[in-house]
Amino acid sequence: MRIVFIGTGEIGVPTLRALQKSEHELAGVVTQPDKPVGRAQKIAAPPVKKALLGDPLKASPARTLQPARIKDREAIDQIRALAPDLIVVIAYGQILPRAILEIPKIACLNLHASLLPRWRGAAPIQAAIAAGDHETGMTVMYMDEGLDTGDILLQRKIDISPSETGATLHDRLAEIAPEALLESLRLLPAGNAPRISQDQALATYAPKLNREAGRINWNESAEVIERKIRAYNPWPGALTEFNGRNLKIFSATIVDLRGKAGEILRKDRDLVVATSDRALSMTEVQLEGKRRMSAAEFLRGAASRSL
Repeated sequence: MRIVFIGTGEIGVPTLRALQKSEHELAGVVTQPDKPVGRAQKIAAPPVKKALLGDPLKASPARTLQPARIKDREAIDQIRALAPDLIVVIAYGQILPRAILEIPKIACLNLHASLLPRWRGAAPIQAAIAAGDHETGMTVMYMDEGLDTGDILLQRKIDISPSETGATLHDRLAEIAPEALLESLRLLPAGNAPRISQDQALATYAPKLNREAGRINWNESAEVIERKIRAYNPWPGALTEFNGRNLKIFSATIVDLRGKAGEILRKDRDLVVATSDRALSMTEVQLEGKRRMSAAEFLRGAASRSL
């Protein structure tokens, strides 16, 4: 099959590489434009484009498309000119219009990092950890114009460990995505690929995260906050205020101590902060403008009564 791959984020790179090695023809790749990143705001290519470096595909600029808006007529015409049998989408970052969904001869497939209909939307990985889910997975679905509402072709499940972070779960889901897609590609030509409607009554949503999404509310329980700390590691980070500056918390453990929510209960060898029920002992933090460090190292340079 002739396949056009549409994706941007790191989670899609293993799937792209699997397609490159498969018997299928990779007719083209569509990804987001290069953008300024970091404090220096240096222009950088998205992960999917970086993965193409050194590949023969990069030698044909017309095959690697980076439209600012995929809804623009020029972008639609360029993708149509690639004449794909199938379009595969994973973590692209823009909504595909009907005009593109109608281009491939067979279907547009999307790989979504959750067990749909649970956690539709832009941040399913973080949402699953923050909610205390015990499992998640990768869903291959037929795309429609809704937000992750298409019929399900297949799903692959994995357990969420008690120590899971947004980073580790992201990487584990990226690893199972290629097999899920390749199995889907085996089923489609045979004409026996499943097409299962989603139960709308079971749908939950994981909206796009911003930098303030991880702001800690110490009036919540220790368990809820600890899950959020893991879920938002590394992005957008669990934040609290410390002497007028943001303190990012990367990891913490629950301890059986009590106090007023937000009160620092210990700040000698470890940093322990009270929640609504128990307390959290911080293990790794980063003060705004400083490097990431252990809580013990941080305490040697700062102190305060409450957060």
